[in-house]
Amino acid sequence: MKIKEKLRLTVNPQKLVLFALIVLWLKTVIVSLIGFNFHIQSAADILLILLNPIGSLVLILSVCLLFRKRFNKAIFIAINIIITGLLYGDLLYYRFYTDFVTVPILFQFKNVGGLGPSTLELMSFWDLLLFADLAVIILLAIKMKNTDSIQWPFIKKFVVAGTVLFVVTAGLALLKSPYLFSTAYDREQMVKSIGPYNYHLFDISYAAFSPLKKVLATETDTIAAVNYTDAKEDEETSVQGIAEGKNVVLISMESTQNFVINQQVNGEEITPFLNELINESYYFNSIYDQTAQGKTSDSEFMVDTSLYPLSSGSVFVRKPSNVFNALPKILKDNGGYYSAVLHGNDADFWNRENMYNELGYDRFFSKVDYEVNEENSVNYGLKDIPFFEQSAEYISELPQPFYTRLITLTNHFPFLLDEEDQLISEAATSQDVVNRYVTTVRYQDEAIRRLFDQFKELGLYEDTVFVLYGDHYGISEKYEDGVLELLDLEPSPVHHVELQKVPVIIHVPGQAGKVFSNIGGEIDIRPTLLSLLGITDVDTPSFGQNLMTRDHDQPVIFRDGSYVSDQHIYINNVCYDKKSGEEAEEGACNSNLEKVRDELNMSDEILNGDLLRFLDL
Repeated sequence: MKIKEKLRLTVNPQKLVLFALIVLWLKTVIVSLIGFNFHIQSAADILLILLNPIGSLVLILSVCLLFRKRFNKAIFIAINIIITGLLYGDLLYYRFYTDFVTVPILFQFKNVGGLGPSTLELMSFWDLLLFADLAVIILLAIKMKNTDSIQWPFIKKFVVAGTVLFVVTAGLALLKSPYLFSTAYDREQMVKSIGPYNYHLFDISYAAFSPLKKVLATETDTIAAVNYTDAKEDEETSVQGIAEGKNVVLISMESTQNFVINQQVNGEEITPFLNELINESYYFNSIYDQTAQGKTSDSEFMVDTSLYPLSSGSVFVRKPSNVFNALPKILKDNGGYYSAVLHGNDADFWNRENMYNELGYDRFFSKVDYEVNEENSVNYGLKDIPFFEQSAEYISELPQPFYTRLITLTNHFPFLLDEEDQLISEAATSQDVVNRYVTTVRYQDEAIRRLFDQFKELGLYEDTVFVLYGDHYGISEKYEDGVLELLDLEPSPVHHVELQKVPVIIHVPGQAGKVFSNIGGEIDIRPTLLSLLGITDVDTPSFGQNLMTRDHDQPVIFRDGSYVSDQHIYINNVCYDKKSGEEAEEGACNSNLEKVRDELNMSDEILNGDLLRFLDL
């Protein structure tokens, strides 16, 4: 008997569906345990990871069983391709962002990079194994007779089993994590507890109902947020108002982490200019990256509004029509500042063109305003040195006082740089990404030095306060081993969190330098700057505090529900002693967890309900 005929006799729809279920379940578990690198805390975590894909996979595969007269091979094949594609998409996204895809991200996909050097850098030859079973499944499905059907008793048992497993898994997840659905921003806990497919189902429903929050919001909803943030009054400082009336220049340093400051490679400083600058500046060395899926746009949003970003997607893309009391408006009302953003990328990237208008900016200099060509561009756009050179000309013509933000680009993953622009040799770690990162940070440092020189030549330096900040991490957890090698550190959860620090440098010409080691986040930059400018009466909800007087009892809160305090680090639902690096006593972090939940939910209510529209701003 021919092989083709044997296949038709030995393979029936029931066997094929069960084979697909087993293979898809196995792939999901392997990716969850190895690819997603879940932090396993107990046997319950393992049990949930093993159980949670089965129920959802059974129900998804049941779609091709609904046609009782015959097995629908086309739908069956399509389901297998879609599930595998979704799993692989999650894996690629997780490899860089250590996070999971959400519905809003799909609508802003171009902002996280299309199929280019960034994505290709994340792929592995072994990824092909994820797709190997598809060839077998497609071949077996095609070889089956078109008249093959599935018996109703099998369909009934299959669907009932899937439903029971689905409900049981959800119940076990809630028993283990009672706040699971009210803290949906903790996506690792969500995926670990209910599985990637149930998570995506939850995410879709959450995104679908999100617009209703604005429709149902009322003026009384703002009371809690106003009362809470009003209680965060900052103390006066001896330097309050020292920059009153000065121009303000913010420099957003792309992907710049604090470990590069005062760090050497082969005897050469990675950031020689910044190292020199901090000696005569206010340098905050314990500031953490608080961005979420919006990355650079999230950092911009926090600096301008002192509100937390959304956990899913970017505020710039999702809430551009909201009412905000942002820095451009505050400075215009308190000193007549003219505001502008300068960035050598497309105006619609991160929906900046629309969002800047809502934030109150007077002018946005984007890619169309610059001379951009193949020679002066790399990776994501205009190199930093020509960007600053051309930007200085625009800034010199702005009305004074001005408030400007310059957004750098060159130090962006995967950190590509032409050989003639490399001012330092690559590092020699096991991670090429980290080795290249050193060269792009050094280039950025040189670009900033030249910008300062230009301000001096233009006669603007003495009348300007400069705020330089790292916008978010550059080296993701996937490549972190290289940084640990560079710094001679051992891998640990505490070291991972400490690497999320970004430099914040505020330079006021003529003022002596000072190092501040108290913890803080990007959300605290706005109140710090306003204090230096002598603007203290800002009547609008703000979750930030002056970094110079920040309350030591206030934790630095991250968008996934983790946090850092003076004594503890809470990450992946585990509490660590910050000093020893060991797990802390049970309940040591509980006193701050309620504050974390309240603050994040309150910020979300402000954004999702557009609550600032009810205030007299």
